[in-house]
Amino acid sequence: MDGFLGTRASLMLDVVVVAMAIVLPLLGYSIWLVKYRRRFVGHKRIQLILGSLLAVAVTLFELEMRLHGWEARAKASPYFGTPSEPGLVYPVLYVHLVFSVSTAILWILVTVRALRNFPTPPKPGRHSDAHVRWGRLAVWDMVATVLTGWIFYYLAFVASV
Repeated sequence: MDGFLGTRASLMLDVVVVAMAIVLPLLGYSIWLVKYRRRFVGHKRIQLILGSLLAVAVTLFELEMRLHGWEARAKASPYFGTPSEPGLVYPVLYVHLVFSVSTAILWILVTVRALRNFPTPPKPGRHSDAHVRWGRLAVWDMVATVLTGWIFYYLAFVASV
């Protein structure tokens, strides 16, 4: 099914691209909320909602990719390449996959550890320093995931000759 952004991308590719534009500001707000307002419950709620929505979006996205693929839509890109002259699409995709997989793993680990180590309602404790350290890594990993995803999207589905 065609997407809604007017590119060669599919519906779920467009959904994920737009979702990432929403996720980063919400992630920033969640961090601001806990760091400057000390609203631990609000931070927890936003993180759990974001994690859940991202899990659903990524699952639907992966289903679409497995059922319909993406390469046929990307072949018109001048960056797709040929067997004799590889383009940029696949190398950028591989870099993106490194970040996206590590982000998923980090988010799960940070979330599970937070749920196990913080009381209800959440408040600072012995786990706080580790949570902040691993949470920062997860956030920067998410930023890299989004940026490399957008670069891939442009190269594969927007760029034209």
